[in-house]
Amino acid sequence: MHLHLRAAAESDIRDDHDWLAAFMNAAWDVIEVEHAAGVADAIEKDYGRLDELYRTAAGAGATDAELPVFGGRQPAGAPTDRYPDPPLILLEPAGVTRAAAFLATVSFDALWARLGGRIVTSMGPDWDDATVREMYETHHRSLRGFYERAAAAGHAVIKAGWF
Repeated sequence: MHLHLRAAAESDIRDDHDWLAAFMNAAWDVIEVEHAAGVADAIEKDYGRLDELYRTAAGAGATDAELPVFGGRQPAGAPTDRYPDPPLILLEPAGVTRAAAFLATVSFDALWARLGGRIVTSMGPDWDDATVREMYETHHRSLRGFYERAAAAGHAVIKAGWF
């Protein structure tokens, strides 16, 4: 399971589920190249807990905590009678800018102090605190850089769930 994020100029994409599914499928095939170029990111299986971690900031009064992971909307033409395959989210440039601002100002240490223990426990007995924390801190740094670059370029972000 992966959450795949890809930044793109709005003029280069279509607000259409099928078109974006093909775009993201092609982008997944070159994820390493696009990640190195700074226009893509991916989080393996930990993205739900990362979203939960960010949302703890909302309880402390932060805004836009929902944007980095699951924020955005389904593109036009997404099926309504079944689960979309793949599930896609489109975050427009204004939302990307807000997500970047949230990630730039939120304290990872404060978030981890609130929820880190529960995340470590959920991983099972074979995981130690330092390893799990480093994993999530790495995800956080990677997303922060990704959104910073996307916002600076005025890009939208497309998110695909690969299962």
